[in-house]
Amino acid sequence: MIKLNRHLAFFDLETTGTKVATDRIVEISVLKISPGGDKESITRKINPGMPIPAEASAVHGIFDEDVKDKPLFKDFAHELNNYLAGCDLSGYNCLHFDVPLLVEEFLRVGVDFDVKSRRIVDVQNIFHKMEQRTLSAAYKFYCQKDLENAHSAEADTTATFEVLEAQLLRYPDLQNDIKFLHDFSVRNRNVDFAGHIVFNNNNEETFNFGKHKGKTVESLLKTEPSYYDWMMKSDFPQYTKKVLTEIRLRSFNK
Repeated sequence: MIKLNRHLAFFDLETTGTKVATDRIVEISVLKISPGGDKESITRKINPGMPIPAEASAVHGIFDEDVKDKPLFKDFAHELNNYLAGCDLSGYNCLHFDVPLLVEEFLRVGVDFDVKSRRIVDVQNIFHKMEQRTLSAAYKFYCQKDLENAHSAEADTTATFEVLEAQLLRYPDLQNDIKFLHDFSVRNRNVDFAGHIVFNNNNEETFNFGKHKGKTVESLLKTEPSYYDWMMKSDFPQYTKKVLTEIRLRSFNK
């Protein structure tokens, strides 16, 4: 049993595509584990407000017809935010995709979904550090089961929970502690989820792309303030823009 001092929410998204800044959720499943080991779950289909591309439907089996009468994310956002209140988060590839995309959806509808106070355990990163496989292979390897209905949000969520439990049993070096698992499963010292801004060795926020890669954000915004406007008008994720604005405001207040 995973040792918890607060609720841990495993979740998985099915979406219209893989672009964090522009794609939308079509299904979400959450499995919430209490410190006492009790489980509860919700699974919801969401109308993305845009056509679901055929290539996405071919992966998860959800079509426009399946979601045309379902709520938009804005109609579900407050319920979901309340359901996840006080929870740490876990998922498979969640640091790279599911958490950033979920944050984008919340920002789009004006809901302040706090991620900074949460610990996040990415089961895929643990798996890749230990074995280098996919979720289906991880489920087979750790749980000795075939993953049926792969790319169904509910099946993937449940499998991810079972894989993490099996990882804790298999590897003595993995501490049964969410803070340890959060630290272990984080790959990069990202400031934003997309990795456009990272911490350098001096713990300073630094650009991680383009011609200014390696320069600290504060110093560049002082010498080239127009760069902020360019980023805010460009197709960067909303969370990246939010982080950039926080750094800019902080430097003004110094």
